[in-house]
Amino acid sequence: METATDKLPAEESTRILDMTVRGCEAARAAAAALVDGLTAASPEPFSRVREREEELDTLDREINEAVTTAITHCGSGLEARELLACLKVVIEVERISDLLLGFANRARAIFDRLEAHDLKDLSTMAVLLHKMLTEALEAFSKRDAEAALGVLRIDAEMDRLRNLLFVRHIENPEKAPRQESFHVVFMTQELERAGDHAKNVAEEVVHLVTGRSVRHLLRSQDKPDEVRFLDFMRRRQGGR
Repeated sequence: METATDKLPAEESTRILDMTVRGCEAARAAAAALVDGLTAASPEPFSRVREREEELDTLDREINEAVTTAITHCGSGLEARELLACLKVVIEVERISDLLLGFANRARAIFDRLEAHDLKDLSTMAVLLHKMLTEALEAFSKRDAEAALGVLRIDAEMDRLRNLLFVRHIENPEKAPRQESFHVVFMTQELERAGDHAKNVAEEVVHLVTGRSVRHLLRSQDKPDEVRFLDFMRRRQGGR
């Protein structure tokens, strides 16, 4: 009879990690489909987004069930943290896929009526989102906190483009005639929120790798040069 003290088999841990990576790859593929459609000025690639969304729904359920069972058999706190990170990451990327499906459905309906500058800015946001997901996946796969922090820097540009599109369509200071403002605003918001979830993935990687939140990590990096030097010397002496 199994008990809570039974160790988690290594192959089960590997299986959960592999499914989580597949989830990140599916979200990235959905973002790539948006980039293809927007940059090629064709809604045809948007159909691939639904396929990725369905794949992520399945992975979300499988990982949820697997982690719920596996968490009681962890032999260490680090192992438990890794399983919880997998669960949190797949929740985030599944939400990304939902948002991208909403974007794709809306874009397909109004694609021929999108203005050139809106198409350009939405394309740029989609490219940035794809980059965020690519770097978040690399950070998770390699347990690289520095790569994860790079995702946060990209998110600032996503916010800038969102603000630009909102000003154009909501405030419209030039009082210029606009087409499909209602849909453009919602599409912009869907991409920006997807970026927020990609940022959450990166923050989860930082916590997994360092055991600290992003806020604590950034605060520790925001030090005068002399303090950084003393920290370096302490680490160096400690390694001898």
